[in-house]
Amino acid sequence: MNIRSLSRGDGVVIGAAVLLLIASFLSLYAYGDTNAWQSLHLLMSVYLAGVIAAGLIVTARALPQPRKVAGLELGQFGVALSVFAAWTAFWAIIDSHGAGAGLILGLIAALVQAAAAVATPLVPALKVALVGAPRPQVSGPYGNAGATQGYGYPGAQQQGGYGYPGGQQQSGQSYGGQQAPAGDSGATAGGAAGATPAAGSPADFAPFWFAVPVARPLYSEEGSPSPIAELAPGTWYLAVEQRGAALIAQTQDGRRGILQDTTGIQRG
Repeated sequence: MNIRSLSRGDGVVIGAAVLLLIASFLSLYAYGDTNAWQSLHLLMSVYLAGVIAAGLIVTARALPQPRKVAGLELGQFGVALSVFAAWTAFWAIIDSHGAGAGLILGLIAALVQAAAAVATPLVPALKVALVGAPRPQVSGPYGNAGATQGYGYPGAQQQGGYGYPGGQQQSGQSYGGQQAPAGDSGATAGGAAGATPAAGSPADFAPFWFAVPVARPLYSEEGSPSPIAELAPGTWYLAVEQRGAALIAQTQDGRRGILQDTTGIQRG
């Protein structure tokens, strides 16, 4: 699993699941030393239910395509299970007549997990990537093989590289950074028909890094209506192709898809 695909909300869900597991070993009641492992109905409906819910939510985030269980996507099933665990923990502590550390910590963890699971798709702060993206290196069609920075990455220092922020294409260099054959500049200057593509055409496109102002879905290139990933603010992504007003974007884990809404994006 690629940890960079997880959001802050996912981190809260995982942390709450760890607390639930710890709470299962603590005393459920103020009297006696019975823990959740000695009470099967509480173990399965609160503590292990919360751990399983976290596993489903994280697994759904890591999968390139959504999977369904009983008509629900894995993530949706995990959210429903976390809410069920919190609901059961609440009534268990009401009916306890003297709750112990296990029930109290279990209720707090279950409530935090359910809140994070429900709020993550709605709160921008929880959508931010849990781990910041590294500076990936891209070679081949996107730049020179010996470049130390990714092609077009913000802050790249290659002088005059085509597509680099603030850079200008050097005279006599072609799109990929290779030396153009002698005489090409003259042919271009001469304006021969078909010598250069029209400005703004796909052949003029240079890959560049960008960030989105708000979370936006990334759709499959095959045209599936379900998003394959979600681009989060504060993370740089690579635009590798342009299709009309849309961009073909590549995530840190190598997935490619169509970003349909490109308004307000920040170019690197």
